[in-house]
Amino acid sequence: MNDPLDVPVVLAIAGHDPSGGAGIQADIEAIVSQGAHPATAITALTVQDTINVQRFVPSEPSLVIDQALTVLRDMPVGAIKIGMLGSVEMVEAVATVLSRHPDIPVVLDPVLVAGGGGSLGDKAVAAAMVEHLFPRATIVTPNAHEARVLAPKARDTQERGVMLASLGSEYVLVKGGDEPGEKVENWLFGVDPPRRFVYERLPGAFHGSGCTLSSAIAGLIAQGSEPVNAVHEGLEYTHQTLMYAAAIGRGQLIPHRLFWADEDTGADMNDEPPGSSRVH
Repeated sequence: MNDPLDVPVVLAIAGHDPSGGAGIQADIEAIVSQGAHPATAITALTVQDTINVQRFVPSEPSLVIDQALTVLRDMPVGAIKIGMLGSVEMVEAVATVLSRHPDIPVVLDPVLVAGGGGSLGDKAVAAAMVEHLFPRATIVTPNAHEARVLAPKARDTQERGVMLASLGSEYVLVKGGDEPGEKVENWLFGVDPPRRFVYERLPGAFHGSGCTLSSAIAGLIAQGSEPVNAVHEGLEYTHQTLMYAAAIGRGQLIPHRLFWADEDTGADMNDEPPGSSRVH
């Protein structure tokens, strides 16, 4: 039996999605898929399905602090993934946790909108993230809409990426899945020149792809991968989960994050997915 200390740990701080498509359950599956152990701190309970979010109830900020710090005292956490926070108070609570553990890599997914369009955070939450969390983040992973909210004065993706990368995080990955076009372009800033990861656009809409990607990146970093490599491998893994996504509910498709364990897919974690990325 392996020594438990040989298993890397990721602390996921995010909300609960009862459909299991996004949120903390998506985080758990993506982290496990990278060979890491998921520990969790729950920031909110939501009422949502694969169509949209109806409402959410934030956790008590002090409870989230206690959840996170208890895990951090007990386990050798190799990375922290942050998802839905929902309020300025929760942003400040998470910042308190990060301030006590400044050496742990942080992957921040600045969730502001659910896949179906429902709001999970307003401009005040976005501003609080920029002030309190960006300077402590290793990688920030906004989608195109979130990047526009976070950098409202920028005119295009390049300006938004450069502007967001100047706010304190080491890297910014601006995702393009919510943009139109036959290709999905994801841009990584914090490297010179910025790197473009291009994928064929898959048919359908997906519930929890952003959670999947950010958690996979955190799991890879916890395993010892350098951040840029973790981004590339995380994108490859996420693309595969979308290739095998399932129409479980009446709305968006749910990524099959455990495709590698499903004999029916015939997939393997080492497979090269059709339409895989070209890195520039």
